[in-house]
Amino acid sequence: MKCLNLRKHCYIFLWLSLVLAVGIVWLAGKRQMAEPALPPMPDLGRGVEAGRAIDVKAPQTSPDAGLAGVWVPYMSLETAEHTQTAFEDNFKQIAEEAKSLGLNALFVHVRPFSDSLYPSALYPWSHILTGQQGQDPGFDPLAFMVEYTHGLGMEFHAWINPLRVKTAETPAALSADNPYSALQADCPYYFMEYGGGVYLDPAYPYVRSLIADGAAEVAEKYEVDGIHFDDYFYPAEDPALDSEAYSLYLETVETPLGLLEWRRANISALVAEVYEKVKRARPGAVFGISPQGNIENDENMGADVRAWCASPGYVDYICPQLYYSFEHPELRYTEALAQWMALPRYPGLKIYAGLALYKAGTDADGGTWLLTDDNILRQIQAADEAGCSGIVLYSSAYLHAEQTQAEVANLPFILS
Repeated sequence: MKCLNLRKHCYIFLWLSLVLAVGIVWLAGKRQMAEPALPPMPDLGRGVEAGRAIDVKAPQTSPDAGLAGVWVPYMSLETAEHTQTAFEDNFKQIAEEAKSLGLNALFVHVRPFSDSLYPSALYPWSHILTGQQGQDPGFDPLAFMVEYTHGLGMEFHAWINPLRVKTAETPAALSADNPYSALQADCPYYFMEYGGGVYLDPAYPYVRSLIADGAAEVAEKYEVDGIHFDDYFYPAEDPALDSEAYSLYLETVETPLGLLEWRRANISALVAEVYEKVKRARPGAVFGISPQGNIENDENMGADVRAWCASPGYVDYICPQLYYSFEHPELRYTEALAQWMALPRYPGLKIYAGLALYKAGTDADGGTWLLTDDNILRQIQAADEAGCSGIVLYSSAYLHAEQTQAEVANLPFILS
């Protein structure tokens, strides 16, 4: 059986300085053989020398106009026909509808389950294209979507779920070239299982590189305006998720981090690697993350949002999912917004407000979304007044839903 050679890796994290100070040390001896090699990747160096600052170009969105985006989840991209024509016609409708409402950016799911909506050297074709993971659809969906979106004068951000391989039900079957299928027998420790789902374990350098190289692959091959992570990191606080990896870590250091701190260090190491490789692949592309709106919840699932905001080298923007009404019984929208705007942040970091269009017209949050039909309009205004650089709506499916029409009617007015 193949085993893992735990090499020494130090990652330094201090969120209030440019020099970060938390080290994660992996020593050889627990597993004897080398990690499996990643498939070959194209040269992404672009002349960036080791130790030299990366030339980061500004994103294309005008600072004056602000970003007004919408998430396009994988469910909205799947069609019953599973044909190229159906896929392209469906996407055209999504993009054109967003454009007509004054939106200027699409955040499109291109890797929802360790798979891809583009020909990849690292991940299998997504099941949403043909109904079967790993089956070639016969065209390049991502190339089409990027070109069509740019043709409308809108930005295209490639949305990636970094850790998720599958949920209990989706996809129905994994292809032979899915990372889990290829690695599970020899390297079961690369994966975490919870609630019937499977997730990559970011404690391992191989796993972090697999995710980062996949992001760089998209940035190198396609003229995307950005790479975007959602809020799914560690699926639970359960210590059993990664007990083997954490036990090995405990054996290697005299003063170890607690479990949650260690998990945050693993995720931050992943985020920093993604940032570096995306910038090398396409310096003009931005990299950002959309964490949950509750900062404590983020930290408990491994997302050190305070560090990412305070220090450069992690993200260009943060887009917290402020999915709360103004009268939310536990955390009001304005309260959550103020908490995020108060976080220490490095000069140049942008903050976008993620807004819950899907809750408009429903009895969510104790029925408080039904008190008025201009919740989203007022949330956009509040975000602008607080100093946000833009907003992103969840999701494209609710731009034309019956329940949201009163709220959606306000968008052209407020976004014009």
